[in-house]
Parts: sequence; C-alpha cells; structure tokens
Amino acid sequence: MNAYNPQDKVLLAVDCIIFGFDNEDLKVLFVKRDFEPEKGNWSLIGGFLKKEETLNDAANRILHNLTGVNDIYMEQFYTWSNIDRDPVERTISTSYYAIINIQEYNEKLTEHHNAKWFSLTEAPHLIFDHNEMLAKATRRLRRRTSISPIGFGLLPEKFTMRQLQKLYESILDKKLDKRNFVNKIKSMDILIKLNEKDMTSSTKGSYLYIFDQEKYDAKQTNDFYLKL
Repeated sequence: MNAYNPQDKVLLAVDCIIFGFDNEDLKVLFVKRDFEPEKGNWSLIGGFLKKEETLNDAANRILHNLTGVNDIYMEQFYTWSNIDRDPVERTISTSYYAIINIQEYNEKLTEHHNAKWFSLTEAPHLIFDHNEMLAKATRRLRRRTSISPIGFGLLPEKFTMRQLQKLYESILDKKLDKRNFVNKIKSMDILIKLNEKDMTSSTKGSYLYIFDQEKYDAKQTNDFYLKL
C-alpha cells in the first residue's frame, strides 16, 4: 500500500442537473451557493464522493437529500477533469442528469433547499463549468427522450396529449405539427386513454392519458423511436 503514497490525491465531486416540466416549459433546478468561492451565485446541486460510496451511491444520496425519494430516474453522462475547474482544490466532477415531476416535489425543493426553477432558455450564469455541464446534459436528454420513454417521468401520472406535445416541444426546442405528433404517439400503442377529461383547457375538455409501462415492457423490441 505504501506504493500509493507518492501519488497525487484529488477530490471527486458529483454534480446533478435536475430537469422538470411545468406543463408549459422545460425547467432546470439551481441552488444559490452558500460558501466561498462563488458564494451567492447560482450552482448545480452537488457534493463530494465519500470513501464508502460508489458514484451512483453519491448521486442517489444527493438527490434523496434534495427530494426525499430514491426512485428518481438519473443517468451518468460525463466526467469533467480540467485542471483549473475548481480554484480551491484539484477536483474532478462526474455529472448526472435527473428528471422529476415538478408538481410532486416543488414545495420541498424550493422552500427547504433555497432552490429555484429556471426555464432552460433563461438559465443564469453558473459557477465553474456548470453551464457546460447543463448544455451537455440537455443534448443527452434530447437524444434519450427520442429513443426511450423516460420523458413521461416529467409529467403527472395523468396528462393530456397537449401536455405531452408541449413537453417534447420544450425538450427538442422546436414546434411540432399536432396531427403528426398525435399519430406518431398513438401508433406506438403505449398509452391508455382514460374516460376522464381535463376541463381546465377548454369548455369541451381534453381526454387524459397514462403511460402504460407494462405494455411497453411487454413489447419484444421495446421500440421507442420518436423521430419528429
């Protein structure tokens, strides 16, 4: 073990980009940093790896401390190792992105953790290289939601087709043709149309749907390719 003593020691951080959706716009959660350097500036949610943890353990701990739950979808997507990325200590950071339902966690996140949701298009300047992390996480989210149904985790359990279309328009940052979108989604046969309506959008109301995870899992190919 003494052979390790001459080796350089570095800190390993875990930073989480947390995406949410408010039925109109894709949001990202930031916190105000409460210590130097960059005290008072906006930051991603993060922390340091502990000796007894794996990276996934650390990311789960950070997200659990923030939301109180353990079943949030998250994905590790990049490691950042620029020598001067942290002015205090040589720190490598592995970043994750996560998706949550804003309606379910909003009060706990914003009131108890001094956090704030920002529209993706109005993200403030962040500390260190966190803006680069956000940009890369957004590109990854766009790719993943085009080939897998993880985007449904941003919606309430029951949602309208309009909400679903607005979600994908926000993620992909482009306007989608309503007829083409609805036809594409229905052709996948992974939604259940309920005998319930959301009456807030119009006097006639809009039918509500739920994502059928069992039907999706039962498909032999689990094919989900949303080319829009």
